[in-house]
Amino acid sequence: MGKHKLHVLLSKEEVNPEKIDPETVVVVFDVLLATTTIAAVLQYGANEVIPVVNGGEGLKVAEGLQQTATILTGEYGGRTIEGFIEPLPTILRDLVAEKTMILSTTNGTVAIRNVTKAKNIYAASLVNASAVAKEIATNHTDKKVLLVCAGGSNRRFAMEDFYGAGCFIDKLMHQNPSWALTDSANTALLFYRGNETESERILTNSETGQMLVQMGLVKDVRFASEIDRIDVVPQFENGEMTLK
Repeated sequence: MGKHKLHVLLSKEEVNPEKIDPETVVVVFDVLLATTTIAAVLQYGANEVIPVVNGGEGLKVAEGLQQTATILTGEYGGRTIEGFIEPLPTILRDLVAEKTMILSTTNGTVAIRNVTKAKNIYAASLVNASAVAKEIATNHTDKKVLLVCAGGSNRRFAMEDFYGAGCFIDKLMHQNPSWALTDSANTALLFYRGNETESERILTNSETGQMLVQMGLVKDVRFASEIDRIDVVPQFENGEMTLK
């Protein structure tokens, strides 16, 4: 067994913000779609992404940044917040360059805000799994690592986030196999390795994926399922996600 523990939490509700060890490295997964969107817009040239817990907070943050070029994006319960732009990689591609993006989502941004006590927080997804795994393997080999699956509403388990965590663990173990995996981490890894070439099917068959498909957002589900299409490492510091 390796020296340092790697553990997976299955939903944002499993996080006790008070008990987060500041020295633990936290990686947040909201594969459909917040952490995928964060990685995508930073690649598209956004200056930073500010994750907020709801639309009201998003509007307040925007008010305080009147001298800055901002873009308000967000959804709640799968519906775009009124007056906000849909937080979809395919829509945001040509809108975010050199802007500050304020992002509010039902699960992903809440999960990020739940872990802000940690000093090192990253956003990972299938699209940038290897990039973030390389960062952890290179710079945080001496730390405990906690993977937080955002999950769905009301403590719902989200298959796509668990698959994303498994993908990340696979990439991490290939680079540095020194972590001791808890049962949740091992199960995520086994689930991913048993379905390694099935990312689009897994995402499409998930509850969130089904909802997005019914909304006509097949392109965004497909985008989110493309493993390692983006080579960026979004890191959370001072209330913002920026490129490492």
